[in-house]
Amino acid sequence: MVIKCAVLGCSNRKDREKDFQYYRLPAIVSNQGEECEKLSSERRREWLANMNQCFKNKNLDNVRICSEHFVSGKKADLYDRNNPDWCPTLRLGGSNPEPVVSTPLHSATPHVDRYTRVQERSKCKCLELIQNDEESTFESSDSGCEGVASQTDMDGIFINSMDSEIRRLREENLKLKKDNVVRLSKEDFEGNCEKVKHLTGLSTFALLMTLFSYLEPHLQPSGVLDQFRMMILTLMRLRLNLAVLFLSYEFGISQSSVSRIFSSVIDTMFARMKPSIHWPERETLQKAPER
Repeated sequence: MVIKCAVLGCSNRKDREKDFQYYRLPAIVSNQGEECEKLSSERRREWLANMNQCFKNKNLDNVRICSEHFVSGKKADLYDRNNPDWCPTLRLGGSNPEPVVSTPLHSATPHVDRYTRVQERSKCKCLELIQNDEESTFESSDSGCEGVASQTDMDGIFINSMDSEIRRLREENLKLKKDNVVRLSKEDFEGNCEKVKHLTGLSTFALLMTLFSYLEPHLQPSGVLDQFRMMILTLMRLRLNLAVLFLSYEFGISQSSVSRIFSSVIDTMFARMKPSIHWPERETLQKAPER
């Protein structure tokens, strides 16, 4: 499918104007806190409002806006709310087309000028803080024990707060590691032939790894499980007739991913192992004496 800019009156296409960037509509981020979700929702609304079009019954996932509609030629970061490129503003067409702006960045629009002044004031404040900090440090060295004591108290408060933050981050890191432990990996089966036999039907871990080594070059990556766990999922379903819902919980993936992986691995096993397995014909089985 040809990717082209959705702005009315803009004819830029990715296969033709290759120097431009083509941005999707901002997604609503709902897994990084309430503030991020609110900000990303507001940004998406403003992008749609600036385009001044009716998108009813249209797939918004296919909408693209090229970099020609941004003052600096690229979109701003989500948290850079005051940046003029937080939303597209140039040559937007629609029922109320914006005037074409071709002047330099510092004089393009009043909004750009305001943003530039804010950035410059922020830099000046940073320089002033650095300068004041250097001066206060120099003065404190000549102010005797009282100044040293005050500085020591401030350092102590700062160190205590940093220690608390480090402890919190360490606890959070340990929790994340615990939550992200990979189950049913090679290490879980190594040295446990009983577990191998119960879950896969194979007698030993060595036989399991031999089968995996044979199939690994031909297994298509799934993007959600490594190739070894893909094979384990398939063998467990064949051996125990486990439900797709159970396997989705056990491996931490969706039911559709379980079905897709199972079908893919089964096809690979059939194609690669069929020549090695001799299965008697129906007539032979019917003639064989019952045991």
